[in-house]
Amino acid sequence: MAKVKTNYTCTECGGVSNKWAGQCPACGQWNTLVETLVEPAGGNRYSNSPQSLAQTAPVLSLADIEAIDVPRFGTGIEEFDRVLGGGLVPGGVALIGGDPGIGKSTLLLQALANISRLKKVLYVSGEESGAQIALRAKRLAVDARELQLQAEIQLEKILATLAEHKPEVAVIDSIQTLYSDALTSAPGSVAQVRECAAQLTRVAKTSGITIIMVGHVTKEGALAGPRVLEHIVDTVLYFEGDTHSSFRLVRAFKNRFGAVNELGVFAMTEKGLKGVSNPSALFLSQHENQVPGSCVMVTQEGTRPLLVEIQALVDSSHVPNARRLSVGLEQNRLAMLLAVLHRHAGVAAFDQDVFINAVGGVKITEPAADLAVLLAINSSMRNKPLPRGLVVFGEVGLAGEIRPAPRGQERLREAAKLGFSIAVIPKANAPKQAIEGLKVIAVERIDDALQKAREIDDHAS
Repeated sequence: MAKVKTNYTCTECGGVSNKWAGQCPACGQWNTLVETLVEPAGGNRYSNSPQSLAQTAPVLSLADIEAIDVPRFGTGIEEFDRVLGGGLVPGGVALIGGDPGIGKSTLLLQALANISRLKKVLYVSGEESGAQIALRAKRLAVDARELQLQAEIQLEKILATLAEHKPEVAVIDSIQTLYSDALTSAPGSVAQVRECAAQLTRVAKTSGITIIMVGHVTKEGALAGPRVLEHIVDTVLYFEGDTHSSFRLVRAFKNRFGAVNELGVFAMTEKGLKGVSNPSALFLSQHENQVPGSCVMVTQEGTRPLLVEIQALVDSSHVPNARRLSVGLEQNRLAMLLAVLHRHAGVAAFDQDVFINAVGGVKITEPAADLAVLLAINSSMRNKPLPRGLVVFGEVGLAGEIRPAPRGQERLREAAKLGFSIAVIPKANAPKQAIEGLKVIAVERIDDALQKAREIDDHAS
């Protein structure tokens, strides 16, 4: 059999070279040449697909196309279904990434064990042997007797297995371990990952098989491999959380069949990952008495409001450049908020080390945490705790104004449900009707918010 020819294509400019080089001869960029297949004349490697053999798809008006709801089926794990947007979709392709040992294979084995009771499933493992997976299933005490398993890393053999057994759900663990005979590069290279993912996606779309691919991550936490890997799949999920903690977060960053930024919360137990019904309790510390530098905020993760405790520690700096450290929140935004606090509230921290932490290992990306951060910093500087039962949210602008946050009513209702009695919020988020058990204080500027917090504290004392 004749060897398939390959060349090297630049990922920046698209230039083609017959040999690999450290620098692209076309654009001069370094380390951008990756191995790609040379298409044979008159066809390509997808020429035998049913789509290529059929006639060209007709052009239709959007009004003539019937909008049909995508059918879904659950995984038996409520939190996982929430992140997926309600369950798995036939023919859908999902990519799930996370740090090693965080629980990706454990969660998928539990999900496949539940699905195998009603549907035909296949687990393709390129990292573990069948005995290792059987041992894990025994340790997790899951009923996986109907689960079909294949330990294989060659793409062509996996595709033949999919065509022969026709499973309804298949898991590829992991995409970085697969290789295709059409390429000479090693498994895990950019070319191999892109080629294997493209072939598996084509099979999923043509046969209706739901495919879940596990992906490795880089040391920065991003999915390893080409960015096209995230573009061709339907759903991208990330595992978050500290491997030393028993809690795990699964977040959706892309979902063609549901909402993005949904969050699933799990607890790692001896029997695997268990969904947490009240995740707000994970992110709130249990203090007998109120402590300085602690402020509770309501953040919105997809359709779910969560209460998270923001902790601040402000201490005298013993070096010329005071330290600014933020865990779980954006560090550059912390520097901006300190400047706003000084300029518009008269609270200077230029000679103070400032440390910010979001309790529970959660990462907060929305700006609605600004007000909680500033109140926590001010509380730590004064060494005086904020009032008990206080919850806040709101974005702080450079002019010192407090901007509204989306879905303010849902945040307030969640806070009232968990027993909070006072809320300091942006004026634009003030509810039209009173919320039972919750006193709402609407503020417009940061100095006004600090003053209201002091008045509440003085009144309570």
